[in-house]
Amino acid sequence: MALDVAFLRGINLGKRQMKMAELKTCLEEAGFEDVKTILASGNVRFLSKAGPAESKTLLEKSIEQKFGFKVGVVLRSEGEIKEMLAEHPFDRIDPAADVTRHVLMSDEPLPKGVVIEDRPGHTEIVRIDAREIYIACYRQPNGRYTEGVEEVLKPLYAKLGKGVLDTMRNWNTIEKVLK
Repeated sequence: MALDVAFLRGINLGKRQMKMAELKTCLEEAGFEDVKTILASGNVRFLSKAGPAESKTLLEKSIEQKFGFKVGVVLRSEGEIKEMLAEHPFDRIDPAADVTRHVLMSDEPLPKGVVIEDRPGHTEIVRIDAREIYIACYRQPNGRYTEGVEEVLKPLYAKLGKGVLDTMRNWNTIEKVLK
């Protein structure tokens, strides 16, 4: 059995509410084992006999049937999460900086050679991998960290077009999903 982590996109916003205990039950009823939700923002770890594509399809179908709305799922294997963590993508960030660290995970590979202009001291693109973009967001005078992210990523989304499935998580969440 393979350990996978699913990151659900756009839940617990508006009418798209989902209790994590209900999500856990939903996945167990679908045949996933050792299901554990992480935080209340749509992160769930589980064991599956199926391959990644089959697991993703089953997750999306089961969630839609249980909760009554479609949810995009970005899936990462235990090995992929371990690799992300082992590469320490935020090591070049000053540990004393007032910053939040995030990773944007895409369901499909990003275009080769993609370049995203960052805003130093505001929203910095730390690294771009095949399906991940690592982003450092600095605290602004208004006290917010991430309000510039959408503007920085806008050219990427214009290039990718509609229908791209991705989701962003705080790096602290990534550090917790395998524990």
